[in-house]
Amino acid sequence: MLFTPAAIEGIAAGRVTLAFRRWDRPRVKVGSTITNALGVIEIVSVEQVDSISDTEAIAAGFTDAAALNKIIDKQSRNGGELYRVGVRYGGPDPRHALRADVSLTADDVEDLRKRLARMDGAQPWTRQYLRLIEANPKVVARELAPQVEMERDPFKLRVRRLKNLGLTESLPVGYRLSPRGKAFLDSETA
Repeated sequence: MLFTPAAIEGIAAGRVTLAFRRWDRPRVKVGSTITNALGVIEIVSVEQVDSISDTEAIAAGFTDAAALNKIIDKQSRNGGELYRVGVRYGGPDPRHALRADVSLTADDVEDLRKRLARMDGAQPWTRQYLRLIEANPKVVARELAPQVEMERDPFKLRVRRLKNLGLTESLPVGYRLSPRGKAFLDSETA
């Protein structure tokens, strides 16, 4: 479930507590979370509804129901049922603290090795990506992806998986190895 930057700011500030989407079936579950640059968004309710009131539209960050319905109709060309999703701010992005943690114990390193091995599967790629990002900070995905013979979007998904482990971080332009990622790579060569 994607949110606009304005919606994310509103959720973080507590002004936005609802979101509306048209789906063929619910795409989120109560209790799930969505992590973004400003932090964690918690899903507190998911209900199919028939309409949107002005009060609900305001809670979703819009001036009234007509303005919100206009956006929903534009984004929902394929139809679907209308869902009201309750949201709240769950706190800062835990990956920020994780990627700054360079005090890797032997257990931490072993855990990362196991996780990366599972991600690698039959075709190892994780260390190649880490080294590529280390050697090319602030370079965008469309320039990095061809270097590993990948399309941009699948490349970005893989980098996001590394980011979730605290090993890389996204910059306004491109990526860089996080301090944790550097400490991990250093432990691989020690």
